[in-house]
Amino acid sequence: MIGKLDPAALADVLERTGAHDDDVLMGPEYGEDAAAMRVGDQLLVASSDPLSLARERLGTLAVHVACNDVAASGADPRWLTNVVFLPDDDPETRDVLTRQMDEAAESLGVAIVGGHSEYTPALDRPMVSLTAMGLADEYVPTGGAEPGDRVLLTKGAGIEGTAILATDFRAEVELPTELFDRAESFFEEISVVPDATAVREYATAMHDPTEGGLVNGLVEVAVASGVRLDVDQSAIPVRDETAALCDAMGVDPLRIFGSGALVATVPKSVADEALDALDAAGVPASDIGVVADESGDAATTAASTPGVSIDGEVVADAVRDDLYDLWT
Repeated sequence: MIGKLDPAALADVLERTGAHDDDVLMGPEYGEDAAAMRVGDQLLVASSDPLSLARERLGTLAVHVACNDVAASGADPRWLTNVVFLPDDDPETRDVLTRQMDEAAESLGVAIVGGHSEYTPALDRPMVSLTAMGLADEYVPTGGAEPGDRVLLTKGAGIEGTAILATDFRAEVELPTELFDRAESFFEEISVVPDATAVREYATAMHDPTEGGLVNGLVEVAVASGVRLDVDQSAIPVRDETAALCDAMGVDPLRIFGSGALVATVPKSVADEALDALDAAGVPASDIGVVADESGDAATTAASTPGVSIDGEVVADAVRDDLYDLWT
């Protein structure tokens, strides 16, 4: 078995939260990737994420994925702790991994302030788990989408997954070298810190799709918010490189690792302003749908079931990432 816990097992984990603390504004909740704690007159936002499967750019992805969760919660990522498990004493692996983390953190202006490193022979590949922390004036939840909101998506679907396909699986498909090179460069677009910074003042909810891709990210927003998202698949940007690699490997571009994109719901009245703000920040974005309003034109009989309706097909359960079958 590989991937996230099923909903029942996850519920068992989330209900065990330790001591009560009145300064915890956001604790463990389904779909919420970061916690928020009051510290003085600000909020400390923290998020942890493990990675092990993307061999070629593991350190780069680990930093950006952790910082993305903090940024998508309305904070500015500032500090990182890193836990590194190495299967053996291979100086080259250690050097590449730590150099990638150092360069990614420096590119974001984030300081690595501590952590832990050890050898774990039971592993067959390195594993890292990073905790990112940052400060915010206001927390933006995953579960804040309101009926009538517009659903915005930055960049496009499957950005992270495309880069992984171009590196981990490059030898398995025959495509032009130039396409592989362009797809691998998607690693440089994994951060959604600029995206979140530009749109957070307008957003009722923000979330960065990771495992399970865009579809799973939308499901998490919908379920956490208790709403249905009505999405137009034709409005979802899928780059040519993504389409070509996914077609060659037999995977769905909407269901592969999606870091690099940000989902944001914004009130309809400020949707144009939010898109303008993203454009001014140099971040391409699209309006891909609406949060269903049972009293309005988007009403359907499925509206009472939280989930995402993509061209009428409703997905309400967590989505398993298509790349897992390729690794296993």
